[in-house]
Amino acid sequence: MAEPTRSRTISVSVNGEQIEHDVPARRLLVHFLRDDLGLTGTHVGCDTGNCGACTVHLDGAPVKSCMLLAVQADGAELTTVEGLAQNGELTALQQAFHEHHALQCGYCTPGMLMSATALLERNPHPTEEDVRVAIQGNICRCTGYVNIVEAVVAAGKRGA
Repeated sequence: MAEPTRSRTISVSVNGEQIEHDVPARRLLVHFLRDDLGLTGTHVGCDTGNCGACTVHLDGAPVKSCMLLAVQADGAELTTVEGLAQNGELTALQQAFHEHHALQCGYCTPGMLMSATALLERNPHPTEEDVRVAIQGNICRCTGYVNIVEAVVAAGKRGA
């Protein structure tokens, strides 16, 4: 007989807001964010950690939220794509994505933005090669990556 799923109360900071929430022990972080908190900008793509659509920041580092349990984030600071813009103003990176047409269907965009944001935080003026390495865990089936790379480099040049 299967043991009932246990739940646990976790305390996390999500986009600057402190949250305490009861979660089932086996709830994936991506489903906690989307289903429990309503932060649907984090996309579920592959459920295997291959596509990067679910990328969020956990204590400042990009992670694939389909590969972590919500309980593993207990005590952490999480940032989702909804947490990038401040006071309704797009970041330089988000603006560069718009200006450089770095999206088509938009499904990969949240993960790309989160991976690129992490890159720009540690390397404010990346080369094209730096960008390609940073986003290699994010799959885009539409753009061929050229405009995405151009947008991240441009954001770095303007001081994202």
